[in-house]
Amino acid sequence: MQYFFIGERELVLAFSLVGVAGETVSNRTEMLEVFERLTGKGSRDLHAPVLSERPKILILTEEAASMIEDEIRQWQMKGSFPLIVEIPGLHGHIEGKKSLTDAIREAIGIHI
Repeated sequence: MQYFFIGERELVLAFSLVGVAGETVSNRTEMLEVFERLTGKGSRDLHAPVLSERPKILILTEEAASMIEDEIRQWQMKGSFPLIVEIPGLHGHIEGKKSLTDAIREAIGIHI
């Protein structure tokens, strides 16, 4: 499993059509449970994938990511797989949230 998507039902369906597995979440508890299962943080979970089966890239909608911002930030600081990519959801970009383009521009100083 290379990619995994977490977000709204319609987007999970769209990603599944191109071969990317996913799950829908509607609240913080569900999001945290899926995130911990996929990253292996919930090690007591018997359904957690082993290290070789974990996704390499975890794609989240901004809405889903905003449910567990602190946990995502801590995970990213560790520099472990899966890498986390946030994309706009069905309702577009969340105002005030840094886009991927803004993050790249800030990190390398090049306008793309």
